[in-house]
Amino acid sequence: MKSLIDPVVALAIEAGQAILEVYSSDFEVQSKDDESPLTQADLASHHCIVAGLQALTPGMPIISEESGLPGFDIRGKWERYWLIDPLDGTKEFVNRNGEFTVNIALIDHQKPVFGVVHVPVQRTTYLGCEGYGAERRDAGGSATRIAVSATSSSPVRVVGSRSHRGASLDAYLENLGECDMIPMGSSLKFCVIAEGGADVYPRLGPTSEWDTAAAQAVVEQAGGSVVTLDGKAMKYNTKSDMLNPHFFVIGAADRDWLSLLPDNE
Repeated sequence: MKSLIDPVVALAIEAGQAILEVYSSDFEVQSKDDESPLTQADLASHHCIVAGLQALTPGMPIISEESGLPGFDIRGKWERYWLIDPLDGTKEFVNRNGEFTVNIALIDHQKPVFGVVHVPVQRTTYLGCEGYGAERRDAGGSATRIAVSATSSSPVRVVGSRSHRGASLDAYLENLGECDMIPMGSSLKFCVIAEGGADVYPRLGPTSEWDTAAAQAVVEQAGGSVVTLDGKAMKYNTKSDMLNPHFFVIGAADRDWLSLLPDNE
């Protein structure tokens, strides 16, 4: 897989450039069937990534948020496939706050073993790959190894969604006690955990598999974990729909974060 790192990073950066071209224009916003926003940038990034991956790994299946989803009777047989979110954080894109990402993941036997998260506005790329580790690359291409925090801060640093915050998270934070809440959009929340900038990210609301796969690889290769509420690693392509269960992204592992869940979770 190490041979894929540089080509896929380059592909994510190329897709990011396509997104920024739209970002700097007076773009239109459409609504998908689930009422979530869609822009020309989502589609430009999608086409760029799919074409690039098809050239790089001919015959490897690809699932993208912006393409049709094969039936589980077909994709359930896949051992390895690409899972991409061409533009994660479209609401952040529309609001022009810069907190959106390009996400490309390689899934192997239901586990994300390689992931690239590119942040177009910051011109920063995060990657995690089994057998390689995790790093952050800046605009010039220089790489810095990243790792989760060994111990949690006081007060605890909690990262949470800028666009999706509900009563379950508020109840969890009340049980947690004193904490610093860091609001952020898209898969950037995972990356902050991966580089030690926050301790935990409780996600007690809906997400889809393409939202999380690439960033999960980054976190895990940085020494962290992404677990469902039963404490098990979050898996992919195990059922007919693409919705994730609720989960925690854990950097500092010196606390039992799940024990603070409200009783109704």
